[in-house]
Amino acid sequence: MSSASREKTLILMRHAKAEEGAGKPDHDRELASRGRRDAKAAGTWLHAEGLVPDLVICSTAQRTRQTWEEACRGGAHTEFVEFRRSVYLGGSEQTLETVREDAGDTTTVLVVGHNPTMAQLTSLLTDGEGSREAHEALGQGFVTSGLAVLRYAGEWADLDLGSCELTRFHVSRGHGD
Repeated sequence: MSSASREKTLILMRHAKAEEGAGKPDHDRELASRGRRDAKAAGTWLHAEGLVPDLVICSTAQRTRQTWEEACRGGAHTEFVEFRRSVYLGGSEQTLETVREDAGDTTTVLVVGHNPTMAQLTSLLTDGEGSREAHEALGQGFVTSGLAVLRYAGEWADLDLGSCELTRFHVSRGHGD
């Protein structure tokens, strides 16, 4: 068995709370101050949980870029970040294809994206498998700064619907609202 087929982790993260879009193109919307605090808290949680992505695949939207920047300020870390318009424009199938193509031989991949794609992709990949507690938390809604942690055994190129287990679902909230 090749080392690339060892157990892998896929983290699907919805961007933090963004400003309202009045007069601004959707792609250019920035994080609200609450969003900055929540994204930083997400980085603190990732660090505390020992979840260190080998690769971050981030939507090209301003709010997703800022979400990852703030997460890093909170303690998250990665060597490689790729910005993909397919994660901004595409739905769950295009985002899944981006992971298949970009993940290579990494062990842990984190995708910073948008809803409804993050929620749909989580549901499609796990098909109810994994932690009941995590699925119940996800059932409350994939809100801003939500993180779904999925376990997968196989090659990234073979990642498919129903091939993962949801191990955790966490919503990060910063302080000072």
